[in-house]
Amino acid sequence: MKDFAMIGAAGYIAPRHMKAIKDTGNNLIAALDVNDSVGILDSYFPDAEFFTEFERFDRHLDCLRRDKDTRRAEYIAICSPNYLHDAHMRFSLRSGANAICEKPLVLTPENIDELKTVEAETGNTINTILQLRLHPSIISLRDRVAKAISTTKHDVELTYITSRGSWYLESWKGDTRKSGGIATNIGVHFYDMLHFVFGDVQKNIVHYASATKAAGYLEYTNARVRWFLSIDVEDVPPEVRKEGQRTYRSITCNGDEIEFSGGFTDLHTRSYEEILQGNGFGLDDNRVAIDTVSEIRNATPKGLVGDFHPFLKGRTV
Repeated sequence: MKDFAMIGAAGYIAPRHMKAIKDTGNNLIAALDVNDSVGILDSYFPDAEFFTEFERFDRHLDCLRRDKDTRRAEYIAICSPNYLHDAHMRFSLRSGANAICEKPLVLTPENIDELKTVEAETGNTINTILQLRLHPSIISLRDRVAKAISTTKHDVELTYITSRGSWYLESWKGDTRKSGGIATNIGVHFYDMLHFVFGDVQKNIVHYASATKAAGYLEYTNARVRWFLSIDVEDVPPEVRKEGQRTYRSITCNGDEIEFSGGFTDLHTRSYEEILQGNGFGLDDNRVAIDTVSEIRNATPKGLVGDFHPFLKGRTV
């Protein structure tokens, strides 16, 4: 059994990490969040120490590390806001722990290089959650692409709409400096998946970008991809909304739908299993996706070209 600590225990994604820690037979000994709505801890680790102040959390972990008669945190799970990931990973490594960080790992490619230096200095490692690489449907698609003629360019359409209320833009997620913008916050794992399946990025063009939606074109070694991301419920197809759904997810390859709506439940646990076996996704595995979203964030939108993205046909954005 390994002992974990967690930063960002009140966050949306934290329960998936708690479940993964528990499901892999490990223990959470300490948790930190500036917000104290963390009753979820009782469902997983009721004996975990909880702190709302970073300094007290730091002191607690340091005391455990120095006391040879107690168990120390070997891993720190990081579920904090995006812009704090870099600092919290540095803290983890320098505290003698390995880091498991939620997506996006960092906001800029330069952060990856700096973190590699800290890894080398401390001897501790960083892993992240790139869960789509473990999804059976995505693995199957990658296998099919690998068997195709090497010069084949597949035509891919990616649409992901995950409705959010007005709170989203008022929170840190609505601040591009803190979240990285919509493509980074809700899209980074899709861009990683596209790289994982179709190879290196050759073109990256942004056609539309706002606080609530974005659209563009990516070309990979083996694919031409038109993508659309949104948090606006009005973008959910009417027939889907009629069924009470506020999320719409679609990936097609050469006109065929890739069914991957299911199979998400245990991907964090699967990720933890691989990390604990030494097979996790580290800094270099994240580089292409972080490069991609950084370029999208800093691009000047070129404007939608006619019905460039089929999903936007006849729509005003």
